[in-house]
Parts: sequence; structure tokens; C-alpha cells
Amino acid sequence: MATILAHIVIVEGRQADFETVAAKLFEASHATEPALRAYGYWRAQEERHYYTLLAFDDYLGFLTHQTSNHHEGASKQLGECIESISLEWVDPIDGASKLVATNPQDVAADASPLEVQYAARMPARVAGWWGPLRSRRSRDRSSEG
Repeated sequence: MATILAHIVIVEGRQADFETVAAKLFEASHATEPALRAYGYWRAQEERHYYTLLAFDDYLGFLTHQTSNHHEGASKQLGECIESISLEWVDPIDGASKLVATNPQDVAADASPLEVQYAARMPARVAGWWGPLRSRRSRDRSSEG
């Protein structure tokens, strides 16, 4: 699994343009990406701030999304709207999310140059403190028996 929370700040006055592009990406992504588990956009409390949650079966599914025709086609429009973006790899909590753990994955041997480029720019990052907590629920269940 690969799950990302994107923190996005939009250029002043470009919020409506961003939301139009986001809606198109949402529709195309859900219609064409079988590895997509969750994908949506939200307005934050602070003006011009947005969030996007993206979750895929695996890291390669994320790369497929990033390099898709609809995502690449929207890149210029997004670039004109986005002032800044920060990608945060997140890890679903076992038993408190339907998603599974975020893990890195090597690109396929036949990966496109664009996939290799995205993999270098956006590698999946697993925080060291997640590991002991990932297995805690499994340990707790086994001690109940």
C-alpha cells in the first residue's frame, strides 16, 4: 500500500480553477485506475489551503497514477494554481482504517523513464516509529486467547 496526504496551498484567486482541475482528476482517476483505493480533495480551514488523500494498492499504483495521461495532462494547469505542495506519507492504523500499511517498492524493470523520474522524486517513506505500532494490535489479539 502507498498512502499520501498532500498539503496544498493555492495561488491567491486560483481556488476555483484548482477545484475544477481536481474534480476532473478525481473522476478520471476513479474511472481508470484499478490500484486506486482512496482519492479525494478537501478544503482546509485556512484560506487557500487544501488536502488530498491518495491511497493505492502499492507504490507502483501510485506511480501509475502520477504518470497517467490524465495526471500528466493536468500538470500544467495544476502548476499554475499551486503555490506550494508538501507530500506526507502516512500509515493507516490497523483496526482503525480499511487501508493497509504504506511500504516502499522498487520500480519494475520495464518502468518508463517518467516512472523512474517520479520514483526518484517521490520515494515512499516509512517512519521508523510505525513498525512497533503496526504489529501491536496483532500481539494484543494473540494474547487474548
